[in-house]
Formats: sequence, structure tokens, C-alpha cells
Amino acid sequence: MAVMRNMISRLRNRSFISFLLGPIGLIGPTFASPAHAEQDFASCLEGMRAAAEAKGVSAATFDSQTRGLSPDRTVLDLQQQQPEFKTPIWDYLAALVDDQRIADGRAMLGQWRSTLDAVEARFGVDRHVVVAVWGVESDFGKSIGKRPLVQSLATLACYGEKSSYFRGELIATLKIIDDGNVNPAHLVGSWAGAFGHTQFMPSTFMRLAVDMDGSGRRDIVDSVPNALGSTANFLRRSGWTTGEGWGFEVILPSGYHGPTGRGAKRPFSAWAAAGVTRADGHALPGSGTAGLIIPAGRDGPAFLVTHNFDAIYSYNAAESYALAISILSDRLRGAGPLVGTWPTNDRGLSRAERKEVQALLTQRGYDVGTPDGAVGAKTHDAIKAYEARIGLPQTGRPGGVVLDALRAGR
Repeated sequence: MAVMRNMISRLRNRSFISFLLGPIGLIGPTFASPAHAEQDFASCLEGMRAAAEAKGVSAATFDSQTRGLSPDRTVLDLQQQQPEFKTPIWDYLAALVDDQRIADGRAMLGQWRSTLDAVEARFGVDRHVVVAVWGVESDFGKSIGKRPLVQSLATLACYGEKSSYFRGELIATLKIIDDGNVNPAHLVGSWAGAFGHTQFMPSTFMRLAVDMDGSGRRDIVDSVPNALGSTANFLRRSGWTTGEGWGFEVILPSGYHGPTGRGAKRPFSAWAAAGVTRADGHALPGSGTAGLIIPAGRDGPAFLVTHNFDAIYSYNAAESYALAISILSDRLRGAGPLVGTWPTNDRGLSRAERKEVQALLTQRGYDVGTPDGAVGAKTHDAIKAYEARIGLPQTGRPGGVVLDALRAGR
């Protein structure tokens, strides 16, 4: 979601799952009395002054951004949050690669065609992948986060897990402000500090953000061209090979028990010799290597993935995330849905279908809050209550079985 270091990819994935499933149980930290907590916080920030100045942050910027700042304890709740539900791959992809995101992505390809021409020419990264990252990370700029970065990162730096990491991110944020790259009032993002259209961490911004619009600023919040160019630069630096795809869906021969795993790459000729074929009927490439991933086991869809898939994976270290980007990029260029089927009789739901579940539950008197497709604790509780009423196992999961039952008036 966000260009994150592997150090906090687990935190990032927890945050993203919470975005899909909503907040579950919050475990808050223990604080001293408010007066002492504020004093400790101010002392903690003051202790970072020398390190910030050593990184080129001016005293004026440090003072203006930290004077009177108070901690945001809710980011500590979010850091401790443990999702109650493990998201099946079919739920994850159904929410991220739905008709709405595909349509919006194709519209963005048209709207930003000239910019994407320039991005491809400069960095050699496929425009469909760049736009897919944009869509997954922030829904094309509609969900970039609302938390002030300085406050969130300062809280994590003083009180959170991996405080030394977040101190570095806070100082990078202050440097971004000091350099005049982003309007400080617009420097908002996720609880963990990812910001902008394609959700860079501040340290990643400092290394890889580019000025694509010629403004002299590397603003990825108020400039779509800068965000798209910066994302392409990240992928190129992560090993993207121009002209090579990420991979494709394949059909495994009956009884296949060969190697699997993104890291176990073999020549395409070896896969062909093993009886692996492309799901779309095309021949396997005559050269190159790929690894085989089967995210739901041998009964679900299978994919051969190249080093470009690894470059996407480096954006957020989760194969499900990289697969969502990859499949969405194919859909944006006009490919159809997957050929294989997921091993479940309870299909995943799109955001529109999740919103329909919420609306139908509301009609039956359940409290889900505002039906918006973002499934939180209220929706999970309502689904459990509904499942209990109609004799289904109480999972709290917004899946096809629950939606079909609601549509049938049960």
C-alpha cells in the first residue's frame, strides 16, 4: 500500500487487511497522566533535534512542526491491532480487482495518457502496472489517508514499536517539508506514515521521488505526474525489465508435484517440458525464467511469475499484493478474468457487493453504520447475528453465501 521497507511490511499488511475488513480489537498502550505524557512527548521530540539537524532539517522547520505537538494515541492502537479474520486470497482479490477499479483505471489511462507516455519513455515500466499500483494503493487518489504525518510518526517514534525506524521516517518527513517539496498542510497519510497517490514512506520519497511535471518539486500528493513517475522509478530501481511481463496464469498438468515458489525460477522451456501450459492458450515464451506460485494450493489458479513480479513484490512484501497489482494491470489492458477457479463455495465480493450486504442488513434492522463497502466490526457482528438467525456457521465474513441468502430474503 504504500512503498514500505520490508522491516514494516507486516505492519503494512495488517493495516491493509484492516482497511478491507475494518477495525477489530484495539489494544491500547498504557500512558502516564496526561500532563506527564505531554511532557515526556516534548522531551522525546527535543531529543531528536540534533539528529534532524544533522540530516539537514533547519531549526525553524523543526520548531514549527514540533512546537505544541501532542501524540495521537490512536496510531498506537492501530499498530497493536491484530485482525481477527485472515483474508482468503479470493476475498482479497475480489475487493481489489473489481469492476469499479478496472473502469476507473481505464479512465485514468486515458486521462493521463501523455504523462504515461513520458513515464514509459523515461523509466521503461509498463504504464498498466504503474496505474494498477495507483489504484490499489489509494483508489486513484481517493483514499490517500487523513492522518497528519508529523503527528503520527512522532507518536510512533516516541511510543511505538520499532521506534528507531519511525524516528528516521519522522526526520525524513521534516526534511521533505524543509525542502519545500510538499505543502505541509497536505502531508497526510496512513497511520504508519505512507502518503501520496502511491503511498510512499518518507524515506522512500527522499530516495526515489522524481519531479515529473517540471515544477521543481517532487510533490506526490498534489501532482499525479510526480506520483506516477516516482512509482515507475521505484519499480525500475527494484529490477523491472523493460519489455518483459510480470507473468501469467497457467494450467498445471494432472498430478503435478514439481517445484513451487517465486524464488524457484526455471527456464520456460523446463516448465513446458513439465506439461505446464498458459491458461489463455498461448505458447510459453521461448526464453527467460519464471517461478510457479499457487496462492490457494494446487486446487486453485496457478501463475508463472518473472523477475518483474519480484519488482512489484518489493513495493509491499506480500505475494497476494503483488498478484493483485499484476492481475489488475492485465485487466486494465483488456484481459479477461482468471480462467481457474478458487477452491471455495463462498465467493469473494466486490466493494459494490459488500456495500449491498451492508444495505440489506440495514434493511433487516442490523446496525452496520453507513453502508460504504468498507467492512468493519459492526458489519462483522451484524453478519454473525444474521448467520446465527438463518442457521449458518457464524463467521462474520462478507461472502457470496451471505449475500445470496440476503438477496433471497432469508
